[in-house]
Amino acid sequence: MSHTTAFHGSAKEDILKSLYNQFTIDDQCLFKITKTFLSEISDGLSSYGRPMAMIPTFVKGVPDGSETGTFLALDLGGTNLRVCEVTLLGDKTFSLRQQKYKVSEALKTGEVTTLFDYLADSVDAFLTDSPSQGHDSHISRADQDSSCVPLALTFSFPVEQSALDSGVLLTWTKGFSAKNAVGKDIVKLLQDAFDRKHIHVKCVALVNDTVGALLSRAYTSGGCILGAIFGTGTNGAYVEEVSKITKLGQNPTVAAGGEMIVNTEWGAFNNSRSALPTTPYDNKLDRESINPRFQAFEKFISGMYLGEIARNVILSLIDAAPKPLLFGGRSSALLNKQWGLDTAVLSEVEDAWEGLGRFSSPEQGSPEAQKEERLRRIQGVLVHRLELSPPDITLVDADIVRQVCNLIASRAARMSGTAVAAILVHTGRARLWDHGEQSSAGLKDEGKRIGVGVDGSLVEFYPHFQTKLRASLRALVGPEVESRVDLGMAKDGSGVGAALCALIAHKQIQANHTNGTYTYDSKDIKITPPTETDYTSSLSW
Repeated sequence: MSHTTAFHGSAKEDILKSLYNQFTIDDQCLFKITKTFLSEISDGLSSYGRPMAMIPTFVKGVPDGSETGTFLALDLGGTNLRVCEVTLLGDKTFSLRQQKYKVSEALKTGEVTTLFDYLADSVDAFLTDSPSQGHDSHISRADQDSSCVPLALTFSFPVEQSALDSGVLLTWTKGFSAKNAVGKDIVKLLQDAFDRKHIHVKCVALVNDTVGALLSRAYTSGGCILGAIFGTGTNGAYVEEVSKITKLGQNPTVAAGGEMIVNTEWGAFNNSRSALPTTPYDNKLDRESINPRFQAFEKFISGMYLGEIARNVILSLIDAAPKPLLFGGRSSALLNKQWGLDTAVLSEVEDAWEGLGRFSSPEQGSPEAQKEERLRRIQGVLVHRLELSPPDITLVDADIVRQVCNLIASRAARMSGTAVAAILVHTGRARLWDHGEQSSAGLKDEGKRIGVGVDGSLVEFYPHFQTKLRASLRALVGPEVESRVDLGMAKDGSGVGAALCALIAHKQIQANHTNGTYTYDSKDIKITPPTETDYTSSLSW
């Protein structure tokens, strides 16, 4: 660990060395985490009620970019809800029309029927205010009840699905606590709201945002086996053989065989923390959180928590005795407040050090002068974002904060790599390299591209996060397999991915009407798109 030459005193050096040792994960620890991941994956596939739930989604099939059609998606997962109309153009591109609607605190905490009535009203307003010309053009009366518009609901809360269009809410998260919702079928709640208001929309699929990320990336890139979120929260969904989901028992889906997307809910991996490299700062965060001893993995690697870990470390340095080691022992109201340090500040500190984003400019002068300029940029970030007084922040302080940010984010990126590695190993696409170099012969998809769709603010914006994740993956599965992993952004999984899920559901409904057995085939899905469209925005890759 390199320290700036401005450091003085062994106490400070000892503290920094201790932090380095606590937050640095060696390869041996990565292998331990990944092996525990593999064990919990197997546990979750074999029985219900496991922390890492391994939820069957009943989405049987992954698009390849040739699909066409127009579908609605309703996305509920935070402060806003979003209604989208997505037109799949069949050439790995799509058009999108969307509108956001505010979800008030009263709706989040009131009666669940009031919340879902608001969702239904928002969909109605979207269709009424700017109607598409094409919904009815591709919906056969034999396929949908009363020519209802097919809609998929992206619901970013823990549910236990029993069918593509049925799922029971397990618990609210993200500040929601609507009454009389837990234990209820989410699709039925929404459909009842549509029916009460005589809105001709049918909810045909319930989608997790991570499943949506997988489907979105598959459509725009031609194939994908894993969708992963590394942002405010974290989760993964992957394509599994139905025969391995043994907890399905005698479910008719088992007899049909094939593959199904599984929502891992890996944010709850290793809640026992038997394999996770816990520090006192992690323990403090967990103890003071709204869900102690739950979502353990998420609390180590996601954007919701990294800032709070850093705040705990910084305060420990401010409060160090007999002599403070940071900011002359002075703090700020923001630093003293739980969740007062946002992970975006960590990213900005590292941007300032690297000269990225708004800090990008040609470096001049000697190496020492360049280093001083970088630290002065960090000083400016700390003054502005942490509301600290400029005289209280020395260059040494700036460098210490920079190293703290780097240690915490690097640990998160390396741990994120274990989740990706575990899925690759579990699905037979990789082997662990803990016993030295191994051949890739006999692996599934040997020599072929392995599509992985990722989304989230950390993996997209945090400096070098994706690079460090890939380095971790390379250490775990070897350079040959890692080089074939096509890690690409899965944009708008909650919108486009949900529309793709509605498409799959539409085809399954067709099969049910004809008493046929449905096996996903992208070439068989050619729903006639509208001849006229009126889109306010479009996206394509």
